Amino acid sequence: MQDPNAMAPEVRKRKELKLFLFIAILLFPILAIAVVGSFGFSVWIYQTFTGPPGPPG
Repeated sequence: MQDPNAMAPEVRKRKELKLFLFIAILLFPILAIAVVGSFGFSVWIYQTFTGPPGPPG
């Protein structure tokens, strides 16, 4: 891996843009789906064992 300070400004800017697009288009949406999905799965598993919420029966 090259030292970022040793790169030409045009090359560095292009690499930063590619990294930003990767993070904004792929990584963050995948992480958001994973977090929301895992939370929903954990609530589903919890309710499987404890029953759905509601007034005491």
